Amino acid sequence: MKKILFPTDFSETSNNAFVYALHLAKNIGAEVLTVHVYELPVVDYINVPAYLADIYDTVEMSNFQNYKDQIPILHEIAERNGLSDIKISNILMDGDLVTTILQLIKEDNIDYVVMGTKGASGLKETFLGSVTGSIMTDSDAVVLGIPEESTYRPLRRITFTTRFREKDQKALKKVVKLAKKFDAHVDCLYVKTSKSDVKDIVIANWKHNFADADVTFHIIESNDVEQAIFDFTEQHQTDLLAMLHYKRGFFESLFSRSLTKKMAFHIKIPLLAFHEDK
Repeated sequence: MKKILFPTDFSETSNNAFVYALHLAKNIGAEVLTVHVYELPVVDYINVPAYLADIYDTVEMSNFQNYKDQIPILHEIAERNGLSDIKISNILMDGDLVTTILQLIKEDNIDYVVMGTKGASGLKETFLGSVTGSIMTDSDAVVLGIPEESTYRPLRRITFTTRFREKDQKALKKVVKLAKKFDAHVDCLYVKTSKSDVKDIVIANWKHNFADADVTFHIIESNDVEQAIFDFTEQHQTDLLAMLHYKRGFFESLFSRSLTKKMAFHIKIPLLAFHEDK
């Protein structure tokens, strides 16, 4: 059975993302492993081990109590969405958030990670904004980031961005396979910039290779790749944006404001990130 890791801070943003994790589990036949990570405080006192022990015990007990109180809420969400039959396991761990998540992905052979994400306000990163970007770029799992403004709706259209590289074709095959689980259509989008050098024969070969799949190819000319993607997803009422591993800054720009352009670049649909096959 496939495994979905769901890191949560028990916020409304995380609870909203949990609905997506449950629906994904239902459609691909997976179980959900929720994890709440907390960090013990760094105390500079010297020669007071007894006090340190008391501090750590208090922090751990507080986190455990909060964890115990929040788990029933997750099960209520599952019941409310008619998904109470999904197998759900829960873990409480202390440590660095990103390091712990990456460790669990390796040790538990995680297939998907589903995380809620909040955009950045100015230069201040919020809890899951930069964390999601880090997991997307540093893990081998498929990562699904859910913006806080997203409201779950049946998956009908998936946009996959490509540069028509060989590794993109492998990723598109995975997207098509996932789309079939949801009976969804795939729009394959290529943003052609002034520096693009993809030959027509390459595009023709791609169309031939996916002739039997429910895929439509779109080529848009623009030097502003991010804006072109936003415009396309809005015009085509995209339910999910899928792309192969990009540099971290690109992912974060999709979830935050572009300070240089002084405009809100904030994606409001889920983003599915595939890592390159090794």
